[in-house]
Amino acid sequence: MSGPVVARTRAELAAARAALGRDGRAVALVPTMGALHEGHRALIRHAGAVAGDVVVSVFVNPLQFAPGEDLDRYPRTFDADLEMCSAEGVSLVFAPDVAQMYPIEPAVRVCAGDLATRFEGASRPGHFDGVLTVVAKLLGLVRPDVAVFGEKDAQQLALVRRLVTDLELGVRIDAVPVVRDADGLALSSRNRYLTADERRAALVLPRTLAEAARAAAGGAAPDVVRRTARAALAAADGVELDYVDLVGEAMFAPVGQTWPDDEPARAIAAVRIGRTRLIDTIALTSPATGAATGVG
Repeated sequence: MSGPVVARTRAELAAARAALGRDGRAVALVPTMGALHEGHRALIRHAGAVAGDVVVSVFVNPLQFAPGEDLDRYPRTFDADLEMCSAEGVSLVFAPDVAQMYPIEPAVRVCAGDLATRFEGASRPGHFDGVLTVVAKLLGLVRPDVAVFGEKDAQQLALVRRLVTDLELGVRIDAVPVVRDADGLALSSRNRYLTADERRAALVLPRTLAEAARAAAGGAAPDVVRRTARAALAAADGVELDYVDLVGEAMFAPVGQTWPDDEPARAIAAVRIGRTRLIDTIALTSPATGAATGVG
């Protein structure tokens, strides 16, 4: 089997895209920043299951990095990324440089709104404006029928869904549950930055969220679950807590005194270990709903 077409320019993308979606085949887009891992493979496989042609974008988007963040340090492994795409039957890889993606300085950008000021948005001001701007551009350039995102970036997923709904973009957004390594750590391109000792320290993150899920399922009140999780992460050696909270999945508002019965809920957390910042999330089940309130 031949590998995917690689498009590095807008013209190459347009020519390659014109050959996709024939005979009524749906086209799915998996937007990535490269450094692909098994979590990305799960996204690509889902895309292949719901569409006849899969497009993977590989672009490290400077608009979503603040000064002092790891833009220059972010891993770039295009040859390995292409091998994974080929193995998974991807039709097209769009790998533009910054000049192709932003041929002129964008005078108009997407404003992510109030939802983007919480949690990740509070820690990384402007981050989600950059994310939604590049997602909007990718959707316009690729014109997919469906776009696939991971639930690990739960706040990003919520914002992308609102982008598509609020701006009537006509694209279906599919989500894939968090993929974890054997030790429980959520897969992330940034995990490769961790030393062996830092990785061991990082395991407190998935353990704490799993315990939060067990407590919620066992009938603990939201404030108890929140307080216990916060104490566990704050006391962990080698871990600097950014935030941990329980939120409604759609608008990321903190859960109040009782579990919501009108929207799924999640535990979310972000920590810094050494120079590496990690995020994680888990769906919560509560007696109020009698079922899992999310899937991750």
